[in-house]
Amino acid sequence: MPIAKIYLPHSFAFAFACTFVQYLITHFTEFQLATVGTFILHESVFFFSGLPSLYFERFGLFSNYKIQKKSNTSSYQDRCVWRLIMYHLCVNLPVMIVSYPTFKFMGLRSSLPLPPLSVVLSQILFYFILEDFVFYWGHRALHTKWLYKHVHSVHHEYATPFGLTSEYAHPAEILFLGFATIVGPALTGPHLLTLWLWMVLRVLETVECHSGYHFPWSPSNFLPLYGGSDFHDYHHRVLYTKSGNYSSTFTYMDWIFGTDKGYRKMKALEETGEEGGAKKL
Repeated sequence: MPIAKIYLPHSFAFAFACTFVQYLITHFTEFQLATVGTFILHESVFFFSGLPSLYFERFGLFSNYKIQKKSNTSSYQDRCVWRLIMYHLCVNLPVMIVSYPTFKFMGLRSSLPLPPLSVVLSQILFYFILEDFVFYWGHRALHTKWLYKHVHSVHHEYATPFGLTSEYAHPAEILFLGFATIVGPALTGPHLLTLWLWMVLRVLETVECHSGYHFPWSPSNFLPLYGGSDFHDYHHRVLYTKSGNYSSTFTYMDWIFGTDKGYRKMKALEETGEEGGAKKL
């Protein structure tokens, strides 16, 4: 009597991924997938994950979990959305097209077989660590007087952030800090599916950090060293010379270099009840 094979959940996911990739590479060129495909995926994930906090703020939903009392006007929110669409079409998409030869040279591929899960996870972890390190120093540089005035102040126009403000920035900053996101994949030449997974996770992370809401289920409540919305919201609501909290994902770089002292002092005061509602500035 033949022994029945046991298929684990990850086996089904792997089989589906293989079928999905086979369909894509049969119907589209690698250039199309790596450029237009990446752009469409980015836009879909970014706007679907970023719009909820915009509407939460606009209609006063989940106000108990809103970090700041202040809210943006509807017209100010719309201004952000329309400028983002322009930036993405005029900056992000061209950069994806121009950078494709570099990624291809470094080993990017879209063909089967897919890399083992262990390789995918190790690459994603490497990307997060490297991105956080590079972003920290780049972001800290943007808070020097000249760069802040002429470049980074655009991003800080929204002192009360909502999800979509995560990518609202001066075109020069988009290129400057965008390097932190692509340097890992450029060095390792991953499979396109790994690159897409990294992009999706990075977008979801930065949107959550700029959401303006700290929920009981927020990742920072469960993931050690993860900054999250409360950590980054502090960065937006204080003067640029005193903001600190420069990291993108984790908290250890700010702790090591002492750029989170203001935030930690505020949290300590909140815990002792002396802050007088600083959390709801």
